[in-house]
Amino acid sequence: MKLASKIKTQARLKKIILKLKAKKKKIVFTNGCFDLLHFGHVKYLEEAKSKGDILVVAVNSDSSTMRIKGKKRPLTPQADRLRIIAGLESVDYVTLFNETTPLKVIKKFKPDILIKGADWNKKKIVGNDFVASYGGKVATIKLAKGRSTTNLIKKIAAKF
Repeated sequence: MKLASKIKTQARLKKIILKLKAKKKKIVFTNGCFDLLHFGHVKYLEEAKSKGDILVVAVNSDSSTMRIKGKKRPLTPQADRLRIIAGLESVDYVTLFNETTPLKVIKKFKPDILIKGADWNKKKIVGNDFVASYGGKVATIKLAKGRSTTNLIKKIAAKF
């Protein structure tokens, strides 16, 4: 699949997901800022993909990332972050969202499996109750130790 064909608006992706579900494909959903992609991100997304047939990743917009991470972030613009995530073999589709949390997107897509990092308490994962309400599953994935964008930024700043 070509890079550009993986990046979809939420409206277009909802239609694609409905068709895939009709074919009994298991939809896995995760989200994140994915600012300065690193090995931890790649490993996380590969493991998320292994939980189902189709991996959908919602990427926080620049304004959303700034609200969550602070005024100095993101370092990588949203258009680039979408393309970088779409370039990963494990990722089937990518979409952008502007809200601080992905709840609206989760409600729109109704994934079979909602994935977050194990740093989240399962009961506090945004969308947990909604996904459980229709029989979907919520799972966490162990994060790669010491791998984070914040740690990477600190390391770069210390060296330069």
